[in-house]
Amino acid sequence: MNTPLADRLRPESLDDIVGQKELLAPGRPLRKIIESGHIPNLIFYGPSGVGKTTLASYIARITNRSFKKLNGTTASTADIKEIVSSLNTFEGLNGVLLYLDEIQYLNKKQQQTLLEFIENGSITLIASTTENPYFYIYNAILSRSTVFEFRPVEPDEILKAVDRAVRVLSEEQGREIVFTDEAKRHISTACGGDVRKALNSVELCMLAGSREEGVLVDEELAKSLTQRSGARYDRDGDAHYDVISAYQKSMRGSDVNAALFYLARLVESGDLISACRRLVVCACEDVGLAYPQIIPIVKSCVDIAMQVGFPEARIPLADAVIMVCLAPKSNSGESAISAAQADVRAGLGQVVPRQLQNKHFDGEERAQKGQNYLYPHSYPNHWIPQQYLPDDIRDKVYYEFGENKTEQAYKAYWDKIKNL
Repeated sequence: MNTPLADRLRPESLDDIVGQKELLAPGRPLRKIIESGHIPNLIFYGPSGVGKTTLASYIARITNRSFKKLNGTTASTADIKEIVSSLNTFEGLNGVLLYLDEIQYLNKKQQQTLLEFIENGSITLIASTTENPYFYIYNAILSRSTVFEFRPVEPDEILKAVDRAVRVLSEEQGREIVFTDEAKRHISTACGGDVRKALNSVELCMLAGSREEGVLVDEELAKSLTQRSGARYDRDGDAHYDVISAYQKSMRGSDVNAALFYLARLVESGDLISACRRLVVCACEDVGLAYPQIIPIVKSCVDIAMQVGFPEARIPLADAVIMVCLAPKSNSGESAISAAQADVRAGLGQVVPRQLQNKHFDGEERAQKGQNYLYPHSYPNHWIPQQYLPDDIRDKVYYEFGENKTEQAYKAYWDKIKNL
């Protein structure tokens, strides 16, 4: 069986690991922990292909503990119990270092099976996950572990791995393998921060570029084999929420170019629902009363996008995104309803004022008869002072007029009517 290139190139030292310099550069906490030789329980969290398994494998090589490895996608409770049983054997004399890949796929009971042995130190756990550990890992395991977040690797760092891969392949093949600088740069950039994906692309290009005199891989060949590998996106994972969060925050921040870029990420992934939903939310929440006419306009663009589908849906969505970015902003509506909800959750305002209640009769116990509701349309300017909020919050102010032209016009009108 052929071993994947990424496994054949596992680094021999911490300095050989590409990327993650904020964790592994000299003097950084994780590096100092590893070099101390006293390995605590660790959880490595981040996307695929960024060095989690590579670092765990390196730690396994330098420890004097028995090394065991399980994958959460295939591990059973019996597999875990087998590792626990080895603690009472000569093999487990110094304890066990367990590398548990994709721990998020283990259920709570399976994770609890390890808890006692993690706590007494007979098992040192190194777990990796592509999902947010605070959502998927049992709290008792988390409290006994230290979480380190791994980030996508920068293209310049991936380029080092690509150069090394080309050298190793040349040695293995016993012939000249040439990747142009443009081809290597494209692979390093198009892999979306995933080193494993870049190395797989190198191997694929090597096979496709074979010829009698050797191997030549140019930019055109690299593009044809890696053209769609740059979009890191998982509809159920952190990348999904990162992209849609950046999409909405870019619109809120009035950055047209960034908003269009993140829209393009959603379009390329085929995620029409998220593109539409966040766009409508942003129109209401972030533009809001500064330009309320934008809400039906954006809704119309979204309806068109949903009706025509991709690829044409990208056009009305782009139009709407640009409008939202360039429109004046106000979150006064969102702030007002949030403040009102806070009082509701605090249990305030339980009793609706008498004049607003839906009652058409008075009991004998009520001294003042009649509802006494004043109908605003019966008065000049269709307004008359009366109490609407409950007694305990009668003077509360939830809405504050924004500084934009539209809301200031509302303010001037009502200041005049109410003689403020």
